[in-house]
Parts: sequence; structure tokens; C-alpha cells
Amino acid sequence: MSEQAKSGPGSPLRRRIRNPQDFFGGLTLVAFALFALWAADDLSGMRGFAFGPGTAPRLFAVLLALAGAAVAAIGLVTDGPKVERFRIRGPLLVIAATLFFAATVRPAGLVIASFFSILICAAAADDVKWWESLIWAVILTTFCSFLFSYALGLPLQLWPRT
Repeated sequence: MSEQAKSGPGSPLRRRIRNPQDFFGGLTLVAFALFALWAADDLSGMRGFAFGPGTAPRLFAVLLALAGAAVAAIGLVTDGPKVERFRIRGPLLVIAATLFFAATVRPAGLVIASFFSILICAAAADDVKWWESLIWAVILTTFCSFLFSYALGLPLQLWPRT
């Protein structure tokens, strides 16, 4: 039997996965949990009743793996949507906004850095309405300025140094 016949649309594995979105999402959660367990491997665990620095990360990673396995199992027994095409624009622009904020918050100040970061994030949406985005950028920038500088008393400069 050829490889195409084994893994084609009528293969037993494809017939068993009734909800590919949940199945592959669950497998992704399990993979992330395994990575977290590997990353926390050198941290010490519990000693008697005392928590060590590796106890919480391992506990949460195991819980995430169990939840991911449950989601993947549900994907095998329930009907659901197929996996949609992955679009890179949204994640790329959100990462770009975060990097822009990190690079400009000190030289340009909190107001300018947060305002333009919000607009860069807004560009990540396919159906962005720029007037609404501008209004929200002003509102959120004002809120962040009052929250961090006045309410929390953090020593962040609001505007560029002159």
C-alpha cells in the first residue's frame, strides 16, 4: 500500500479526529507543558511540607498537560471546526508593538510609547477602524499615565526629556 493511501483523507487517524481544532490545540498545550517541565528540571522541588522554587512550575505544568490531554481527547469524540489557516500578521504586529514600547518608553516617554504601541496593535486586526483606535489610544494612554505615574507612584517619565 502506498504512503498516500495510508495517510489520505480516508485514513483511520483522520476519521477518528472529529474536532481537529481541539485535538491539535490540546497537543500544543501538552507540548508546552513538557517544555515547562524540561525548563524547570534544574529547580529543586518539595522538601517535606516546604515548597521549593520548582514546585509551582512543575505543578502547573502537570496540570496544563492534563488539561491539554483532556482537550485533545475531547477533539477525538466531539464534532468541531477544522483548523483554519494561520495568519502571521496579528502575532507579528503585537510583538512589534511590544518591542516598540520597550525601545521607546525611556527616550520618548510613557505617553508617546504607549500611544503608538496601541496603534501598532490595532493594525494587527483585519477590520481595524482607525477613528475608534485613535480614541481608544488616547483613553488608554491617559489611563496608563495616571495609573503608573500617579496612582502607583512609579518613576516613569511621561514625555521625552528636553
